[in-house]
Amino acid sequence: MQQKLIRDILPRVSKPARYTGGELNSIKKNWDSSGVKMLLAFPDVYEVGMSHVGSKILYGLVNEKTNHLLERCYAPWPDMEAIMREEGIPLYSLESFQPIENFNIIGFSLQYELSLTNVLNMLDLGRIPVLAKDREAQHPIVIGGGPVCANPEPFADFFDALVIGDGEEVLLEILDLVQGCRGVPRPDLLMQMAQLDGVYVPSLYEVQYASQGRFESIKPLESKAPERVRRRVVKSLDKAYFPEKPVVPYMSVVHDRAVLEVMRGCQRGCRFCHAGMVYRPVRERRLNTLLAQAEAQIRSTGYDEVSLVSLSTLDFSQVKPLVSELVQRYRPEGIGVALPSLRVDQFSVDLANEVQKVRKTTLTLAPEAGTQRLRDVINKNVTEEQLMDAVEAAFSSGWTALKLYFMMGLPRENYEDLDGIIDLLVKVKGRGDELAPRRVEIRASLACFVPKAHTPFQWRPQDSIAELREKRRYLSRRRLKGIKLSFHDEETSFLEGAIARGDRRMAQVIHRAWQKGCRFDGWSEHFRFPAWQEALAECGVDPDFYVTRGVGYDEALPWDFIDTGIDKEFLIREDELANSGMSSSDCRHEGCNDCGVCPSLEVNLEIGEGDDALASGI
Repeated sequence: MQQKLIRDILPRVSKPARYTGGELNSIKKNWDSSGVKMLLAFPDVYEVGMSHVGSKILYGLVNEKTNHLLERCYAPWPDMEAIMREEGIPLYSLESFQPIENFNIIGFSLQYELSLTNVLNMLDLGRIPVLAKDREAQHPIVIGGGPVCANPEPFADFFDALVIGDGEEVLLEILDLVQGCRGVPRPDLLMQMAQLDGVYVPSLYEVQYASQGRFESIKPLESKAPERVRRRVVKSLDKAYFPEKPVVPYMSVVHDRAVLEVMRGCQRGCRFCHAGMVYRPVRERRLNTLLAQAEAQIRSTGYDEVSLVSLSTLDFSQVKPLVSELVQRYRPEGIGVALPSLRVDQFSVDLANEVQKVRKTTLTLAPEAGTQRLRDVINKNVTEEQLMDAVEAAFSSGWTALKLYFMMGLPRENYEDLDGIIDLLVKVKGRGDELAPRRVEIRASLACFVPKAHTPFQWRPQDSIAELREKRRYLSRRRLKGIKLSFHDEETSFLEGAIARGDRRMAQVIHRAWQKGCRFDGWSEHFRFPAWQEALAECGVDPDFYVTRGVGYDEALPWDFIDTGIDKEFLIREDELANSGMSSSDCRHEGCNDCGVCPSLEVNLEIGEGDDALASGI
């Protein structure tokens, strides 16, 4: 198959490097002598999947630290899919070109609700039944993991098992379990898998609905299946595995650089932020650990940039000495340091100046809302004064391009808040014209608020498509010289909301939409909202039931059986504070907010401290 692909197929598709494998640092283990054979499947194109840090971690962990085998697979672009179907070529792994049906386990990384049709398409291309109930003994065990699994019900029908929370430890337990259960009937294996902390096996649970169609409960069918599935957490990030020899792609990918995961979790407590809630608590890596990882990656890859990643990198306690040391060590070699979007304060700008002394690219800040009133509602503890201080520091330092992130459709938002976005942008542009060395460019990206499970806003209604379109029209009514607005698609956000807060009835909708040809729904050129509307209608599912309807605190939610460690009372309290327009404090610096995570999951805030890394010359 490999020779036929390279000779006859790949010259006919765009970006053939997506499908060739053989990259620097890729690992091809002996198929026959390895333990469990697992495929790590990313339901998007190669250049997106190759940028995902979690996949890099699991790939290196399994292949370097166990006798098991882990290979990669990505969603083929429609041109490649068409040829594969025409030529009868099954979906295959990049390392050994094995058809994916030959693996013992297929694990999908679920990062975004709109990638689910790609999951079904990849299974179908791999000759594997898309519905878990149709799989038999010879088929791989299909598992999923990632942040989307915080509410697994809308796609539960497609997976044999789902991992809730951090994957590093539980994945090795799953692989060892499968190794020790060879020959065990599939249902018995899944029963044993369900007893691992952090593993949900949907077939072992029954969903009940009230007479009016509302979700009522989800109960285990077997006594050995836990009533609640507890999120898995890596307690010490500093001791956790991180790859020193990541795979280097043959082509440009979204984030084509060495990566340091400086910390996991975020203490900021933004009430709209799903990741900020479900990745609690904050855990950091130590300074010497990160410096050693940076050195190893640079020497093993040839990358000329190191990116510091986390949910809130500027809150990493050792960010300043880490950045200073990386810049000092690697600038003579032409190796730069990259930071993600910055906090809205002068410290962030000063640090950005440190890493970009050679050239000033675009600086990104995220005020999220246009007025202080609304920023207090969402608990974005940023003032206009702090924003303007950061802006002035940036322009005075030579920056000429700023990007600002906002959201529209937030709870308690009114048109004065939308006016506030425009007023803020005009003020920023004015300061730039006064201080910058040349003409400045201001770009504002406006996302649509989507309520997510396990957040204080999980009970709030989402704006309808019509409401969001009217807000877009309102914000676009003025021509603003030197200011460019870009908007997230309202229909995409509506569908994202339907899946994010859906129950198991949404699975038939996803299945029907895929049958109608939906795939790559996160890509605007392939998103087909009319097909989704048809699927919803044919399945008798009203999306407004999940999207635009507010939910009472006493109503059962499809994800209540998932134990993230956060107390429901904490989420209610935060939502009530939002309703009163009151912010809450940062638990790392101003005392515990009693969210419940640390005692519930038996893990504590792990804050890295200074060490002797610099003195020892690591």
